[in-house]
Amino acid sequence: MACACLITIALVLYIVFDINYLLRIVFTILTGRLFQKKKKIFDTTTIYGVCTTQDVDLFFKHMNNARYLRELDFARFHYYDRSGIYSAIVEKGGGAVQGASLIRYRRAIPIFTLYKVTTKLIHWDDKNFYLEHEFISLTDGFVRAVVFSKQTVTGSLKVTVPEIIAEIEPNAQRPEMTKDLELWLNSMEESSQRYKKQR
Repeated sequence: MACACLITIALVLYIVFDINYLLRIVFTILTGRLFQKKKKIFDTTTIYGVCTTQDVDLFFKHMNNARYLRELDFARFHYYDRSGIYSAIVEKGGGAVQGASLIRYRRAIPIFTLYKVTTKLIHWDDKNFYLEHEFISLTDGFVRAVVFSKQTVTGSLKVTVPEIIAEIEPNAQRPEMTKDLELWLNSMEESSQRYKKQR
């Protein structure tokens, strides 16, 4: 009887919550803490994955588009934890959310392909910091997808992102904005202005 109840509870949890997602986050953070050193904010962090039957498109050929963005959650949490940026933000009473992302698919990740996702900090402003991610297949080292993500600091922070960065690494210098990042930020500003006119 007790066994049947436990199985029922487990099934309900899997139906109601995305348990695999939560377990993967815990696994990613724990393995990082156990087997990897802390990183400096400009260091590139890396997580690994494999395209399984749960990740593929309707025709079971390659990873579907939504899974790329899901994988980025794990890559970001890993970067946050290894670099110490997120804990520094939380200590100031804030949080961080995904403000925007831009993904360019260069070549599909086929089913059962091993890959890695790299993450690095490429820029910041007063309220946001910007990460660049690459999906790289392990068999040939080809960059399958490139992603920019805008991480927006939330909460009642009394300090700016540059001040948080300075606390973690006092000598850190903000990188020059790349042309493609600049164009993306400009396009978001144009979109923002267009929707403000509709109010």
